[in-house]
Amino acid sequence: MKLLTLLVAGAALPLISAAPTSTAIVKDASTDTDASVAATLARCSKDIYPAKYPENVNGFNYTYPSTLWFYNLTSTVPGSSEVLEMAFMDLLPPNYNPRSTSKEPQTILLLHGKNFCGPTWYAAATPLQKAGYRVILPEQLGFCKSTKPTQYSFNLTSLATNTHNLVKALGITKPPIVIGHSLGGMLASRYALTYPEFTKSLMLVSPIGLEDWKQLGVPDRSFDLLTGDEKSTTYASLRGYEQATYYPGAEWTEDFDKWVVMLTKVYEGDQKEKFWADQAHVVEMVLEQPTIHDYNKIKPKTLLVVGEKDNTAIGKVWSPPEVQAKLGHYAVLGRQAKAAIPDATLVSFPYLGHAPQIQEPEMFNRLLSSWVKTGGRTLESLKLNATIIR
Repeated sequence: MKLLTLLVAGAALPLISAAPTSTAIVKDASTDTDASVAATLARCSKDIYPAKYPENVNGFNYTYPSTLWFYNLTSTVPGSSEVLEMAFMDLLPPNYNPRSTSKEPQTILLLHGKNFCGPTWYAAATPLQKAGYRVILPEQLGFCKSTKPTQYSFNLTSLATNTHNLVKALGITKPPIVIGHSLGGMLASRYALTYPEFTKSLMLVSPIGLEDWKQLGVPDRSFDLLTGDEKSTTYASLRGYEQATYYPGAEWTEDFDKWVVMLTKVYEGDQKEKFWADQAHVVEMVLEQPTIHDYNKIKPKTLLVVGEKDNTAIGKVWSPPEVQAKLGHYAVLGRQAKAAIPDATLVSFPYLGHAPQIQEPEMFNRLLSSWVKTGGRTLESLKLNATIIR
């Protein structure tokens, strides 16, 4: 995958008022387009179709590294008066064509976080694709290339149901391996709780929802104020937040910067007002629906991956100091979550923050490969600089 040059500042955090101007991931020359077209023809579903104008759609002008598809889920949402399209990429294994191959490959779902989109997972997805897995990278309603609805009721169960309906619409019959980062980890948990028999295994990467923020004292915040928070988001504020939370203590690099630039394009896109409102509803959703209380009901085998420098906590910024001090201690939260999940393994990295798959991609891909191939039996042999608790 080729990258256009990005303007990147040094390791310090100078006051930056605007994002670098060059952003797009150049479309690669892979053959997934032909394979995906064949798969789509085999599906014979009127609700699955390629994006007509994939570069600039639903308020997001950004070129994706693989064919962009839509799942029209309007009919699955009772009472919806607007068209609801869920964007996704579908990476099929080499030489796989469902019209001529009877053996269905193992599917892996990669679920993005609040400040990321499908392409953020691409460096992890392509090695899995080459290893023979089918990798689907969905984008939830209200995010990235998907519809920015104005009347949708955001809740984790609905998002899990949308994701499950996409999988079924694609003709997939084998339970997928479900992997999620941050908000995607929170959603992956809800998917496994809602569809335990259709989840082969679960991998939660720096998931949010490991503590009940409101129970710990985070004050209520009105929808108007939450929308204002989203409206005031800029490249500078995103970079400052991610430097402090995703990559604390690390030198700022182009590999970090390109994803901030990407997200800035949604915040400044031609559907920005709808996006701000949707994101405010998402913040309401995560504050009201922490998943930690249901972790003891998770049935699939689970791998929990955290960075101990991670300090993510929704609502922390508007909480009083005494509440802020109690929130976002992932070195503790990871162990508590592992203890709550019946069949879980924890891998805890003392030197990483909220985005280990971005900060240490080579290490993360080895960890990911071990999990999907062996269910984590070979973790110790990877010689990770991490604490492994089984």
